[in-house]
Amino acid sequence: MSDPSPAQASLAGKTLFITGASRGIGLAIAKRAAADGANVAIAAKTDQPHPKLPGTIHTAAEEIEAAGGTALPLVCDIREPEAIASAVAATVDRFGGIDICVNNASAISLTDTEHTSAKRYDLMHQINGRGTFLVSQACIPHLKKADNPHVLMLSPPLDLQPKWFAPHVAYSMAKYNMSLCVLGMAEEFRDDGIAVNALWPRTGIATAAIDLIGGADLRAHCRTPEIVADAAHAMLTRNAREFTGQFCMDDRVLAEAGVTDFSVYAIDPSRELWPDFFVPDELPPPPGSMGKAD
Repeated sequence: MSDPSPAQASLAGKTLFITGASRGIGLAIAKRAAADGANVAIAAKTDQPHPKLPGTIHTAAEEIEAAGGTALPLVCDIREPEAIASAVAATVDRFGGIDICVNNASAISLTDTEHTSAKRYDLMHQINGRGTFLVSQACIPHLKKADNPHVLMLSPPLDLQPKWFAPHVAYSMAKYNMSLCVLGMAEEFRDDGIAVNALWPRTGIATAAIDLIGGADLRAHCRTPEIVADAAHAMLTRNAREFTGQFCMDDRVLAEAGVTDFSVYAIDPSRELWPDFFVPDELPPPPGSMGKAD
């Protein structure tokens, strides 16, 4: 990966439309962009405090503003086309356009075939694949008018090994649908100069969802959301006409950008890092990046 030119090294003045940005990775990406002086539309469902998960679109807006950006909190259920259209229109009305679309919102249920209800199956597919498609579709007309436009999916490389499907077929299909959007849209909008790429973490990321699944012990084997946010920033400042259709791993993106010390992202540098799902064997970590696991 070549370094971005000075004119592209910052997201200052850019407008990002980020789904699921009220917490976790989405919020971290938003705050990293805000540090440059970006505008961020927070498109998420959580308007009032959640009983189990921290953060709302309003607390996220406060954090984004504190980081140096301008925030627009928007209640948006990406299962509803009308809600997406309204949120996109509000973003364009407030900021004059959209430069970057980040499809971060996702639903997960690590259940096997016999234990996946129709309701849970529908939720994952409505949010992951369908929601990503509809949000991208709504942003495309505005991205066509932008300078250096990007669409970024938080989805894995297309590695179709059975081991990624057998334990949780419904979730894997839903998540890979996001990646299929990258595969198709990158080529579809290549001539329009819109970059469409995917980004995926090599390890577990310490979010509220991780806390619900495994608590403090699981968190200790994870990295912070900032590694994904820094990698996203490196990708979103690339020349869109030269960098599209890529399926990227967070640590490899940062290593190519010159990062050598990955310990700053570890929750507990003394603990072994546990890998995320869907990490292809042919995309090994940068030398020395996995700490005790190397």
